[in-house]
Amino acid sequence: MYAIVEIAGQQFKVEKDQKVFVHRLATEEGKTVSFDNVLMVGDGDKVTLGAPAINGAQVGAKVLKHLKGDKVIVFKKKRRKGYRVKNGHRQALTEIVIESIVASGAKPAAKAEKKVEAPKAEASQDLSALTVAELREMAKAKDISGYSSMKKAELIEALS
Repeated sequence: MYAIVEIAGQQFKVEKDQKVFVHRLATEEGKTVSFDNVLMVGDGDKVTLGAPAINGAQVGAKVLKHLKGDKVIVFKKKRRKGYRVKNGHRQALTEIVIESIVASGAKPAAKAEKKVEAPKAEASQDLSALTVAELREMAKAKDISGYSSMKKAELIEALS
């Protein structure tokens, strides 16, 4: 059984007990992690495609270790100009081993809740704490003329 799964922005074809190097995951070594974005599952002649992902499919993996990849040399040169720049890069990687592939019936992983900002109440806001750009946006919204040449104190007075 194999699956094509998206891990850290890349797609991988994985099988059970396979070791894979992926971009660094924010998970501690030894912990298990599950990936819900399974694009395809193949079991012999039976192939299940997702549109774009398969509902209920999940790939479970264990984080073995965090490491750095091989060094890549980036060399830039412009001939006859004396311009030469040499840089190096080592990609941060995580080694994982695939523990399980579930084709259907898996519960979706709990997603991190996004913080929702409350709408700003203009009347209760302290205008002196805002920047000049924010004050100009508020003046533009209230159709105050000549706001582009006003100083901060004049903008606060006009908005009050």
